[in-house]
Amino acid sequence: MSDYAIKNISDLEDSAVRFGLSPQVEARFGRSALEARKGGFSYQKLEPNYRQGFGQIHADQEEIYVIIGGGGRMKVGDEIVDVRRLDAIRVAPQTPRAFEAGPDGIELLAFGAGESGDAQTIPDFWPESASAT
Repeated sequence: MSDYAIKNISDLEDSAVRFGLSPQVEARFGRSALEARKGGFSYQKLEPNYRQGFGQIHADQEEIYVIIGGGGRMKVGDEIVDVRRLDAIRVAPQTPRAFEAGPDGIELLAFGAGESGDAQTIPDFWPESASAT
């Protein structure tokens, strides 16, 4: 393993295709591609007005999300908050989260610290009363 690695995000596999989330979602993960040992990242893009169909939670991993384009809403625990370009959001382990794109879609980078593979999905995460934007 070298002292550094460079990969263009667009060259990483779009995992959303494999998980049946495409074309509404694009999801590219860089931990393995960069041979990272202590952290990782993902690039995610949601089409306009698309809401993630599930929430997720991490057992031990803290994550930081940075909105790099567009905006929308994020459900964090029981709260729904507006997010916009250049917002950075830290989410503690054990806190459920999910995104909903606004009319311009949303692009974000997610940075995780710790071991990978500790994520669990939460079906029916959004309340019925939280209509899509």
